[in-house]
Amino acid sequence: MNIAFFLLPKQEVACVTLDSTLRQTLERMEYHRYTAVPILNRNGEYAGTVTEGDLLWYMKDSDGKVTFENASKYLLKDVPLRMNNLPVSIDADMEDLINLAKVQNFVPVVDDMNRFIGIVRRSQVIEYCEKFVSRQSQETL
Repeated sequence: MNIAFFLLPKQEVACVTLDSTLRQTLERMEYHRYTAVPILNRNGEYAGTVTEGDLLWYMKDSDGKVTFENASKYLLKDVPLRMNNLPVSIDADMEDLINLAKVQNFVPVVDDMNRFIGIVRRSQVIEYCEKFVSRQSQETL
């Protein structure tokens, strides 16, 4: 099966850029009620995934320098990312997608030039696997 079937396109995904401020990132995450969002560079390429934890640890490790009040003065590109959420190519097979979905809430999808084109949510992959298992069970009856 083609993973494009599961794709939530870029225009429907809450993303941030490396040049976003911490405040913009926090506000976007709060508005959409997400705990993690993809980061894109200026060329629209996938650059990583930032989590609430990344932002909180960055603020904590700043020894009080970075606060919620001055978060608009700091850029996301300076925040160390603690997780390496890997993307999958739009040409990848289901096995690759499933392997990444096992350890990531969503899997970023890129084209052949590494441009971000959307995500696949883990819940969609689980639903696909559930239907597959259900079909296999019915065939053996």
